[in-house]
Amino acid sequence: MTKRMILPLIFGVVGAAILLSLGTWQLRRLAWKEGVLAEIEARIHDSPVALPAAPDPETDRFLPVQAAGRFTGEQVRVLASVKRVGAGHRLIAAFETDGRRVLVDRGFLPLQSGSEALPEGTLTLTGNLHWPDEVDSFTPGPEPDQNLWFARDVPALAGHMGTEPVLIVAREVSGQGGAVAPLPVDTSGIPNDHLGYAVTWFGLAIVWLGMTGLLLWRIRRKTV
Repeated sequence: MTKRMILPLIFGVVGAAILLSLGTWQLRRLAWKEGVLAEIEARIHDSPVALPAAPDPETDRFLPVQAAGRFTGEQVRVLASVKRVGAGHRLIAAFETDGRRVLVDRGFLPLQSGSEALPEGTLTLTGNLHWPDEVDSFTPGPEPDQNLWFARDVPALAGHMGTEPVLIVAREVSGQGGAVAPLPVDTSGIPNDHLGYAVTWFGLAIVWLGMTGLLLWRIRRKTV
């Protein structure tokens, strides 16, 4: 080995070590995220409890609840789409229970469906508390004249409909009928890209080592 090869070799080894460590870190993050998702999934399908007096967006997220009451007839549509079904709306309705008014995500209504009749009288619903993070700088504002929203912005919807800033995403609603299909909370919308990141870092490490080997080979040819 010539002196001219030492610096490129050190540079190549250190760079590859950094890339490999980043890939390993992503694998650790993958294991952590899978554990978190397993905990969330277990909580989602736990036995439902009564609606808390003052639900907290952090500690009570995904909490399964059951509530008896009635829909008031007030509702808005949130633009949505479902795989293999197409475009439609989530129906967000005001729900009265034990002297309280909360929001309920009743489920999905395809665009081609007719008018959806709200069930009358007292009914029972089971679902999960949720505060979706769906609003960013690109989200259009609501169109009140069309009763159309583009995200489930719980505080804004609560202000618009005069309810608590609490959303129950329905899993089952007694007497709802088949027009509206519940879209229960699950973990499919929670990103878990750590495996892809790990593969990327390990791939870059392989490329880095290959380029280092090629550089060392060219330096050696010139010095022979």
